Amino acid sequence: MRALIVLWAIVSVLTAGCGNPDVQAETPSVVDSIVPREEALRRFREGLPVVDSLSGGAQSRDALVAAFVRALGAADTAALAALAVTRAEFAYLYYPTAAQGLPPYDLEPGLMWFMLFERSNQGIRRSLQLHGGSPVRLTGYDCSAMSQREGENTIHGPCVVRGLDGRGDSIAAPLLGRILERGGRYKVLSYAID
Repeated sequence: MRALIVLWAIVSVLTAGCGNPDVQAETPSVVDSIVPREEALRRFREGLPVVDSLSGGAQSRDALVAAFVRALGAADTAALAALAVTRAEFAYLYYPTAAQGLPPYDLEPGLMWFMLFERSNQGIRRSLQLHGGSPVRLTGYDCSAMSQREGENTIHGPCVVRGLDGRGDSIAAPLLGRILERGGRYKVLSYAID
């Protein structure tokens, strides 16, 4: 765990100087493996609005995947961001029952969010480079047959999206990592394949 903390500190220092306000706003401020889980979560939630349900996203997994494909085809990064779980949703809805945040893993919320956020950013950047800005006609998708239930959450994925690009060529790509379902709403938990 100590090595992860040192690695996180190095990454934080390197990204702090890059001038990207999104990265700076999303990196955890304190990582302390000695702090009890409840205290670490309280610290992580400081300054975040309290949420009790997912907002935005979609009312079905089909609608979420279709919205994702439209946003990707339009290279609409604002729409892609709106489809994804927010830091507050992670803190109040996902993390409390996420397997990685519970024993025996006990991954600290700030570190877990940072790793999820960075993997997701890498995944969406790769998807935008390969398919962004050119319309894709969705023909189907497959999410892993094994959905996981964690408290009130159901986690789907990874998901392979199938479609036709602007030239009519077939696409079958693992573009969505995991989808979070809660209370009849669906949002992207990660754009990266884990």
